[in-house]
Amino acid sequence: MNIERAIMLFAGSVILISLLLAHYVSQNWLWLTAFAGVNMIQSAFTGFCLPSIVMRKMGMKGGCTFDRGASSS
Repeated sequence: MNIERAIMLFAGSVILISLLLAHYVSQNWLWLTAFAGVNMIQSAFTGFCLPSIVMRKMGMKGGCTFDRGASSS
């Protein structure tokens, strides 16, 4: 699995988990859903994605999507 697919898996998981928590625990968990969405939008414009940097340092292979964010480390 490359970094791009791992990022999509991570973001999708955060969104689904926060929606479940909002339904069963407290609606304040929707702020986590909003944060994930805003983070995805800013990474589309800037190319910076903190989880991609962490995953690259853990040895995961990347493609071309998040190269700008990884080169600044």
